[in-house]
Amino acid sequence: MRVDLSGKTALVTGASRGIGCAISKTLAKNGAKVIGVATSIELNDNDLSSDIAGFGGSFRAYSCDLSDRAAIDAMIKVLDDEGKAVDILINNAGIIRRREAAHHSSDDWDAVMAVNLDAVFLLCREFGRRMLERGSGKIVNVASVLSFQGGIFVPGYAASKGAIAQLTRSLANEWASYGVNVNAVAPGYVATENTADLMADPERQAALMDRVPVGRWLKPDEIAGPVAFLASEAASAIHGAVLPVDGGWMGR
Repeated sequence: MRVDLSGKTALVTGASRGIGCAISKTLAKNGAKVIGVATSIELNDNDLSSDIAGFGGSFRAYSCDLSDRAAIDAMIKVLDDEGKAVDILINNAGIIRRREAAHHSSDDWDAVMAVNLDAVFLLCREFGRRMLERGSGKIVNVASVLSFQGGIFVPGYAASKGAIAQLTRSLANEWASYGVNVNAVAPGYVATENTADLMADPERQAALMDRVPVGRWLKPDEIAGPVAFLASEAASAIHGAVLPVDGGWMGR
């Protein structure tokens, strides 16, 4: 994916692995200065920083527990104090708790909502307000095919991702006329740590892959390209889209 993000600063949550790691590399390859946020990521000594430095890109890591509102506020203050204006916000961080609904604990529900929804709104609100003041900005949220479908054994995750789709549309309705694009990608079944349990279950994996026209698990890089597009000026007229990147899953 080749777009021009030169001179832009992008903040990516959940940057240390999986889809977030791929997004960080892709944005850096296209010229963005990337701020990678994750719960446990070293400031300088990390593989992602080394990889991006290896191709001449710019990367800075920030450790932040996105389930903690005070930690989010503190991170934003640090960025403000350092004079870092975020032009592109990628809300990718997410967690999942697999348990049938009748036994899905309140603690699991609260944990999923804190990271998957509450943190996304807080970051959109805070960085979005700054974008509105500047009259420009790009926000890309990572939704899911479960934004459209219910799934099984993941009531909290499905609810949070359905809410992300609606939050994306709501913010786009408010902010489009002020030069701020808010969109989302909705990945299908991607080979990451979050899907490791499914990949290890032969029956569940076979049932899922039978429904995917491409017949395979997607790679994180295949999500990163569409994110880079939505973060670029090539997508300047796109507002409130929730783009399935799912190997054809939604077409069946």
